[in-house]
Amino acid sequence: MHSVTELDLAEMPIERPDFAADPMPYLESARRCHPWLAKCSVGYIIHQYQAIKDLIHMDAKLRTSNDSVTEIMGAKGTRWGRFIDNQILAQSGPAHSRLRASVEAAFTPRNINRYRSVMREVVAELLDEWAPKGEFDFALFSSYFPIAVTCGMVGAPRQSIRPIRDSLETQGLAFSLDSSLMPAMEAAFGVIWDFVDRLIIEREKGGGGDPEEVLNRLIAAKNTGQLNEVELRDLLIFIFAAGYDTSKNMLTLLMYSMLSHPEYWARCAEDRPFCDKVVEEQFRHTSVASPYRTVKEDFVYRDVTIPKGTLLVFPFPLAGRDPTAFADPLEFQPERVHDNRHIAFGRGMHMCLGQHLAKAQIQEGIHLIAQRITKPELAGKIAWRPFPGVWGLRTLPVRFVPRQPRPVVLASAS
Repeated sequence: MHSVTELDLAEMPIERPDFAADPMPYLESARRCHPWLAKCSVGYIIHQYQAIKDLIHMDAKLRTSNDSVTEIMGAKGTRWGRFIDNQILAQSGPAHSRLRASVEAAFTPRNINRYRSVMREVVAELLDEWAPKGEFDFALFSSYFPIAVTCGMVGAPRQSIRPIRDSLETQGLAFSLDSSLMPAMEAAFGVIWDFVDRLIIEREKGGGGDPEEVLNRLIAAKNTGQLNEVELRDLLIFIFAAGYDTSKNMLTLLMYSMLSHPEYWARCAEDRPFCDKVVEEQFRHTSVASPYRTVKEDFVYRDVTIPKGTLLVFPFPLAGRDPTAFADPLEFQPERVHDNRHIAFGRGMHMCLGQHLAKAQIQEGIHLIAQRITKPELAGKIAWRPFPGVWGLRTLPVRFVPRQPRPVVLASAS
């Protein structure tokens, strides 16, 4: 038995741009050194599918590392730092259960399905604006989709989108571990806070509306004492930020995958159920989130002692690329049959609250996008976001053959 500090492990430089552009050489080198562990600048990386699956849900032994992130970012004492240290992802035990219970009913599959028509409406409007161009940055295009859906879910006017989009884009780099971003992060948080504050005040003055709507649920929870005023605003900010960054990054990565598989893209336009398989395979092949955890007490896993205070990184984007868990893992195969499921949404207490929303948005989105954006191809250089935190493509220039929307077939009158 050895302490993790005594092991000879490969270094995975997760902050470097070349790692973000292609982590596979580093991952393969790490596997040669150790089957499931590697080092990084802030702690240790768990890089094997089974080890990630085993460890990430050990809520009794691990806690979220938000306070470590704010310390690395130099954010203690800032408004943004307070939010990161106190948001739902930073909580555990009764506090976490209370916050999650205030909103989780709004994100069940049944409730999310109520908004599928909103998702289709939003993406159809975006395509009417963007598809005739014949060429654009798909990453920019996709950034307007999930935020418009979230506005629909909370009853915010869609004209709200552009003023807060840039701030949400900045917030997407919150866990990148780049302290030079702090001034922009603090300014962006102020914009989003003011936005949700006005939204809540206006809703409370106006009252009424669908009690099942997300914001009305949160206000009701506040009125019954389940949330205080700050927690209400923090939760709404969290919903906007989480719903924005993950979904648009995944949609952009899916388009990037489809550029190499035009036969799948063409089928997405015709076969709606096939879109669900493509989305699941994308989450398996390349996802975006790499959460951090801090060890609460010494424990042993596979004869390795991991000491209290150790920071662990769980790179979900790499978990599905493990050949011990998935045959030909780098091959994109929507109809692959395997025993293991992807873990892109995590496990345990902090399993992604919005996973059903994320999947539904992308499923509905690609079916309509594939109908209007045909024969897409890369039209320039791509750029990658930092790997830590929420990974993905910063830019994805595409050119394509635009198509008109398909006519709506109305039922004949009897």
